[in-house]
Amino acid sequence: MGFSYLGCLVMVCCFLLGVLVSGSTKNLPIIHFDEGYTHLFGEDNLVVVRDGKSVHLSLDERTGSGFVSQDLYLHGFFSASIKLPADYTAGVVVAFYMSNGDMFEKNHDEIDFEFLGNIRGKDWRIQTNIYGNGSTNVGREERYNLWFDPAEDYHQYSILWTDSQIIFYVDNVPIREFKRTESMGGDFPSKPMTLYATIWDGSDWATNGGKYRVNYKYAPYIAEFSDLVLHGCAVDPIEHMARCDNAEGSEGIPTGVTRVQRIKMEGFRKKHMTYSYCYDHIRYKVPPSECVINPQEAERLRTFDPVTFGNGRRHHSKRHHHSRISQAKVTSSI
Repeated sequence: MGFSYLGCLVMVCCFLLGVLVSGSTKNLPIIHFDEGYTHLFGEDNLVVVRDGKSVHLSLDERTGSGFVSQDLYLHGFFSASIKLPADYTAGVVVAFYMSNGDMFEKNHDEIDFEFLGNIRGKDWRIQTNIYGNGSTNVGREERYNLWFDPAEDYHQYSILWTDSQIIFYVDNVPIREFKRTESMGGDFPSKPMTLYATIWDGSDWATNGGKYRVNYKYAPYIAEFSDLVLHGCAVDPIEHMARCDNAEGSEGIPTGVTRVQRIKMEGFRKKHMTYSYCYDHIRYKVPPSECVINPQEAERLRTFDPVTFGNGRRHHSKRHHHSRISQAKVTSSI
């Protein structure tokens, strides 16, 4: 399936996104589940609650579960408030992500939030990742700790995607800014994508490379989603026509990183980032072309893990490199 016809519409979409006002996201255009999403998999493990404003996804011995947006989108702002399962969650993966892997099997794009469970007493970890044009051989992962317990209450996780940048937000704090560069070529996500949310069994890799697996004694594991936001240039999957939401009533949609937010982002990364592909000397002898090396980040990560981020010797050869497309996520859970 081709989308070359969308080229002339990209400028319009970006213009409409650009005129939106940066700032607080407290006035986001929240939608009901049935207005923008549909059941993806998991039988009755997906439950819509609170008059259609929230969704519970559960994982048990039978299956995980997930939902998917009704439309494809070419750029926009996508957000959900998520409350993660508590207690022992090793091996559990909750994902909130965009992908077109079902249409472009060999050259898909993807923008990921992934939440990785842990053993009792250890915190959830959050991972972001970006693939463009099937560039799964270049994993662009970053991993972080959080300044709160994501299982105690809802917290907002958001993705801003334009033709020139991708920004990940947690509670309106940008935690990662990924800018398109000329040297990246087609490795920047540039084809229409669908938004997904899933919970699934990642025992083989998610916790210490598979050391700790899902323990279904603690099932069902329930991830709760609310405050659903789908705002961007929608591409109807049947009519193949793009349409951009207008700016009216969208005061809460950000356009980028403000000066105050940049200070918060730098503080977050300095304190909470535990992995970045740009500094991984085991995987990349030379950092990928889009990487801008921050000396302070490099030094902190080198102190944190001198083998991966420094010049230390590797003590074992086993290394997990996690790459997949959206369909693999679904089939691994069924």
